[in-house]
Amino acid sequence: MNSIADRYISKLKKAYYKAKGKAVWDHFESVKHGASQDIDQIKAIFPDVSEALLHLLQFVDGTYWRTYGDDDITLFFFCSDMVEYPYYILSSAQIIENKNVAASYYSDYIERAYEGVPIDEKITNKSEHLKWLHFSDCMNNGGTSQLFIDFSPSEKGTKGQVVRFLHDPDEFKVIADSFEDYLQMLMDKKMDFINEDDLE
Repeated sequence: MNSIADRYISKLKKAYYKAKGKAVWDHFESVKHGASQDIDQIKAIFPDVSEALLHLLQFVDGTYWRTYGDDDITLFFFCSDMVEYPYYILSSAQIIENKNVAASYYSDYIERAYEGVPIDEKITNKSEHLKWLHFSDCMNNGGTSQLFIDFSPSEKGTKGQVVRFLHDPDEFKVIADSFEDYLQMLMDKKMDFINEDDLE
């Protein structure tokens, strides 16, 4: 049991129901399953991983064109500080596969190689120490924005803080000091990223 993750799931379900998405949620809940064997591998790669994230993965193992039985599921599960972009939760296999994606694609940004790209001072400037867990992509498969848990912050940051990458214009911003704080932020905003228009 993880109380904040359980509360998050409950409030997400209520948000779908309120947005006339009861059929969408009920179908999702009837076919989805949680991660199992990959959880230990995630813990091995990211020893400080949030228990709340693991609990959510044990509830559902990904929501972006994720095949469960004969069904391909796409379901908005998260948001960021920009409500116009709902996000999916990545599967445990995707999290493992993407374990080095930040270092591979964003090292130059982290090293502050580009002028005019806002990068939060809570984020390290040493790419060789980068340890980010990629847990979520926005609604266009991450082309516009991605979310990470940062286990290698700067001295001004907090280990486990949540970083939002935005593309075009590029920006890296810390949006919560922990994954739990991130979930609480979305609940405080009453899950306003779930709306009837996006569920049609």
